[in-house]
Formats: sequence, structure tokens, C-alpha cells
Amino acid sequence: MSKAPQTGLVVRGHGRHYVVEDQDGQRIHCLTRGKKSDCVVGDRVRWMRSSEHEGVIEKVEPRRNLLFRQDEWKTKSFAANLDRLLILVAVEPQFSESQLTRALIAAQSAGITADIVLNKTDLPGAQAARERLAPYTAMGQRVLELSLKGRPDESREVLRPLLHGQATLVLGPSGTGKSTLINLLVPDAQAQVGEISQALNSGRHTTTTTQWYWMDAGREDALIDSPGFQEFGLRQIAAPDLASYMPDFKPYLGECRFHNCSHRHEPGCAVLVAVEAGAISPSRYRIYDELWDELSAPPKY
Repeated sequence: MSKAPQTGLVVRGHGRHYVVEDQDGQRIHCLTRGKKSDCVVGDRVRWMRSSEHEGVIEKVEPRRNLLFRQDEWKTKSFAANLDRLLILVAVEPQFSESQLTRALIAAQSAGITADIVLNKTDLPGAQAARERLAPYTAMGQRVLELSLKGRPDESREVLRPLLHGQATLVLGPSGTGKSTLINLLVPDAQAQVGEISQALNSGRHTTTTTQWYWMDAGREDALIDSPGFQEFGLRQIAAPDLASYMPDFKPYLGECRFHNCSHRHEPGCAVLVAVEAGAISPSRYRIYDELWDELSAPPKY
């Protein structure tokens, strides 16, 4: 048994306990040194064996990116080194446009390509959902319309080429079809969960942790499942920078009378003119206004 340092991929973690996949695809339970850990799923790490069945993470390699959310009290990381984000919404239950916008802004600020997936388009409310997403398609945001359960083969044909050769995180509230999507694209998902649970010596998989799946035997196409969330804080973004992460606002930035315009009340604001003209949707502007208040408010603690 070699105890020489080697490089691995973090495929699941909980507290200080992680599952690291080595270069041969073998998975081993690893701990971090010290009480605090900053590893996340998707990290490349330097680790070494401490026994036949366990290892120790020595170092986290530099990241290309990190998707996370941050509120006043804590920062919650989703995953690192991502190529794509799939934000899953559904015809039913009705999605929160605020949460959708927040996820898109977080991805934009991290430099990660994001696509919206509208699921359950076989249901009667599909047209109303399309209309709510119209401002996003109008600003160049890709929206994929799927019925993961109703038309699984068609959904698979749309998603497979899009996700090939990439590490893709699936994000969305419960009830939108995340599990259906995972099982559709990862036929042995339960087997992978079992393997990881065994490595962690835990009896069952819970949705409170982020989980890395391989969609292919060659380990080129990765799908990462994330736990649901109720809130999506963006405290990592300064209020004056907010508009630069909103594609429908961007064409008007730099056109305002004042260089430090907040786009809320100033005279000669090009963004407010665009809202009046219908070039920026009222719902998107309302979310911007709410986010500005949230991000500029002093901490409560």
C-alpha cells in the first residue's frame, strides 16, 4: 500500500468526512487535517493513504471557479470547477423568479455557463410558465423545454450532447424533477450512491449533501446533484456591481447621466428609461430593486 501523495477528486463530503476518487476511479474515505475544512465537491485535492481504507487530504488544488451562496450568517458552497449549471424549474410547482434570478447572478459572477430547464411542459400550465420565462429568453438566456417523465427519450437526446465532456451542477427546488433528471442520465445512480455510502460508512444517501455522478464509463461526463434550498443569499456581491451581472441591464450601463448611478431614482438613468419602454421587464426590475436593498443593508448581527 503506497502512502505517497496523489491527486484525487472530491465526489462527496459531509463535515470533515469526504469521499475522494483516485485516478483509477477507486473511491476512499478521507479526512482533512485539523477541525476546519474548506473542501467542496469538484475539488482536486492532494491526499495520501493513512490506512488501507482511509486517507488524509493534505491540500486543495487551485480552483477554476466556485458556485456558492452567502447570507448574513454563513456561506454555503455548492461545488467547484464547474463547466455548466442547469437551473431546473417546472410548470408545477410554480417557480420563484427571484430564486431563479439569484442563481443566474451567482453563476454569472463565478463565470459559469447557466441554462434554465423548464420541466413538465406536458402539463396544462406550460404556456403561463413560458410567459414568465419570456424576459429570460429575450435577453439571450437559453431555456430548454422538457418533459423528463412524459418524454424521457427526447429529454435524454436534448441533454446528453449539451453536457458531454463537462461537469454540470443541477440546481433547483424540490418537486422540479431533479431526481428524475439524475436517474434519466445516470442509469446506475443508485449503485454510485451505494458505493459512496459504503466509502463513508453510512447506510443511506441523503439529499442534504452534494453528490458527484459519472454519466459514462470513461468518466468524462459528470452530473452533480445538489440539495434543495429555501434561500439564496448573494452577499458576496456588492450592490453597485449587481446590474453588471444582469444581461438585460448591461446594454444600458454607462449610458446614464451619473457614472455612479444606482438605476433606482436618479434623473437621466438609461436603465429606468429602458424599464419604461418595456425593454427591461417590470418583474426583473422589481427583483433588482429588492436585491439592491438587501445587498446594501447593514448586517443585522
